[in-house]
Amino acid sequence: MVKNLLSSQLSHGIFCYFLIALSFLCTHAYAARPFVTDDARLTTAGSCQVETWTRSYSSSLETWALPACNPTGNLEFTVGGGRAYFDALATPNSTDYVYQAKTLFRKLDLHTSGIGLAVGMVHHPSIQVGPNQHGNQYAFIPISVPLNEDRLIMHLNPGILRDKASQETRKTWGIGFEFNATPRWMLIAESFGDTSTGSYWQSGVRFAIIPNLLQVDTTTGKKYSGSSETQWISFGLRFTLSSIF
Repeated sequence: MVKNLLSSQLSHGIFCYFLIALSFLCTHAYAARPFVTDDARLTTAGSCQVETWTRSYSSSLETWALPACNPTGNLEFTVGGGRAYFDALATPNSTDYVYQAKTLFRKLDLHTSGIGLAVGMVHHPSIQVGPNQHGNQYAFIPISVPLNEDRLIMHLNPGILRDKASQETRKTWGIGFEFNATPRWMLIAESFGDTSTGSYWQSGVRFAIIPNLLQVDTTTGKKYSGSSETQWISFGLRFTLSSIF
């Protein structure tokens, strides 16, 4: 009986970690670091960028790398993945893949809001097998609104997600603010979630080591109604090349 109870508790813990990981992947799979909420911008036209980060929880660690390219000037492709490592020996590590395309209908500038469309898929065969192995499809509208020219910008992400395992369609959302304190320092705060996994918050800073080329960031966040196990800290790096194509 004790063995069954421990097994049940362990399974519940594993499931909770999977839900946390999937909430990040599926709410908005790709956004400019350190945001989860995406912006109405694309990487440099005719070039590529690489964003990589780690996210640490009390009993697990995630590592991610997401390269993105914009060969045409208004169509950005992202293909990347991540790996989750768990402290519990009985918990299998998991690998996930992200595929996304994003375009803009109107570019963001100092006095005009930007708006676009992003569609993608999250492929996580090592977490859930069966129909979900083929991935969850999602779409959202990135909207960026300049509130004080380029000093303070608000980002909005209304969207939907189709969970193939449960055959459930969820509404997703995100709202974030970036404050450019100096040409090198940016402060961020955001809230995001969906109608199934709940709501989360995140805040942090980004520093441009070389403006428009190399940036580093760190954030912390947590599920609003979650336990301490849902809290994380992350460290990231973003490298953008000036021209490739």
